[in-house]
Amino acid sequence: MTRPQTTRHPASRRRRTVRRLLAPSAGIAAGLLVTGLLTAPAQAGSRSDTSPGAPIGTTARTVGDARYEPGPCPKTVEPVEELEGARCGTLTVPENRDKPGGRTIDLAVAIVAATAATPKPDPIVWLAGGPGDDAVGEVKLAVDGGLNRDRDVIFMSQRGTYSADPELLCPNIDEFNGRVVGLVYDAPSTERLHVEATKACRDKLAARGIDLGAYNDTESAADYADLRTALGIEQWNLYGISYGTHLALASMRLHPEGLRSVGIDGILPPSRSGSASTWSSFRQGVDGLFKACADQPACNERFPNLKATFEKLVSDLEAKPVTTTVTVPGSDKPVKVVIDGGTLVNWLTSATHTAEAVPLSLDELANGNPQRIAQQWAGWRLNPKGIGVVSHGLSYGVFCSEWTPYENKDAALRGGQKEFPSFPRSVQAQAPLLTFLHPDCDTWNIPAAPRSIRDVTSGDIPTLALSGAFDAQTGADNGPYVARTLSKAEVVTIPYEPHVVIATSKCAQEIAVSFFETPDAPDTACLKNLEPPVFETAP
Repeated sequence: MTRPQTTRHPASRRRRTVRRLLAPSAGIAAGLLVTGLLTAPAQAGSRSDTSPGAPIGTTARTVGDARYEPGPCPKTVEPVEELEGARCGTLTVPENRDKPGGRTIDLAVAIVAATAATPKPDPIVWLAGGPGDDAVGEVKLAVDGGLNRDRDVIFMSQRGTYSADPELLCPNIDEFNGRVVGLVYDAPSTERLHVEATKACRDKLAARGIDLGAYNDTESAADYADLRTALGIEQWNLYGISYGTHLALASMRLHPEGLRSVGIDGILPPSRSGSASTWSSFRQGVDGLFKACADQPACNERFPNLKATFEKLVSDLEAKPVTTTVTVPGSDKPVKVVIDGGTLVNWLTSATHTAEAVPLSLDELANGNPQRIAQQWAGWRLNPKGIGVVSHGLSYGVFCSEWTPYENKDAALRGGQKEFPSFPRSVQAQAPLLTFLHPDCDTWNIPAAPRSIRDVTSGDIPTLALSGAFDAQTGADNGPYVARTLSKAEVVTIPYEPHVVIATSKCAQEIAVSFFETPDAPDTACLKNLEPPVFETAP
């Protein structure tokens, strides 16, 4: 399985962003509903050191087994200017709620104040991508998206992530994901090394006494429910990106109380997630990009039949991989890069974030020049800022308890055969960004989650379902899919945009902010003025 090198997208045409769902190594409205408001001061078993009128997050409170304590802001991989002046603290919760009296874990909390002089009383909670990204590291993305215009925005490190204690990081996996650039992507020998890296990670975490089966959506959703009551908040809103939409949809089903509205961006429904749907998403995203090129006369004339060119390249390279050498930023040392069919598929899954360059890159590769693609692929995989950042323990906790137990081991193959019948079987057998998923999960060896974790989310919580038409990781058809059972859902697809549209689209940002202001009538007028990208036709 390919894990996130993180929430770090390749650079998009507008600005560098922070996350994709399953990055190459590693994220609805029509009314207002409040279901079962809970207020901590009125709840049995709660204890508060609250001063009346104190800002959210500045007072300690215990509710049941959860305890919030104000304190210093959490560590981040790099300095985050937007955290200056934030109200911070720690939520302490049980590691495994099925084991009373067991160990506890600490989750870092940061609350960024609204810019408005009089903030609205219902904050927005940011749910990060991954699984395995730290929400606190995505503060800039949310602030740049304007989410704190009228409301405080709350960021909590999901259990196991970078600023949580314990963190379930495994730098050895990140380092191996860099080595992959010089290997045949889907070869049996690569699989053996892949699984060895996974086993080393598991062994290290198990030796620390980590309960690996406790890092999943069920526990994480309960963590956020505990945070709401521990902060004394009656109502709040959720905004999830990429995998964060998976957690948001689970939270709507498991803990609907106190949810005023929910935004999901780059949608991954728990009831649909897995290898086959990943192939479907890839098909939708790349077909959208290829069609945009075909609709643009200059691009179509320069790169006719781009879709056929790509599919032929996958087959040709799988039969005869191309090897080249590049250098990556920060190093003069030559790096060997092998491009086979599987590599090309996984490169394109992420390259939709730089859509303007894709046709020219494929054309150069078809004409014997692999440098542009090799340079980009190696740059993503060997980025030192991606080492020791992603929680692989949380990634596997979700994948191996909620996904693989409920799909056949040949699900990827069947999905690949359906969407890309011309691809070689070896490529079809590995879903994009989920390479060797089942062997990895066999090694991770944790219990399956209850089958109900795959239940469809239904109800009337106002929901904004945002997708990008170029999203090759979580296809745009997931918006209408989740809306079938959400009676107050608004589905919006942003043309020409990749995975996680709030990161790249000013229009998406405007729609999201307007949704939280009026969940029954988000302003989508900006959709009328969007223009396609201008594709590069010459180096």
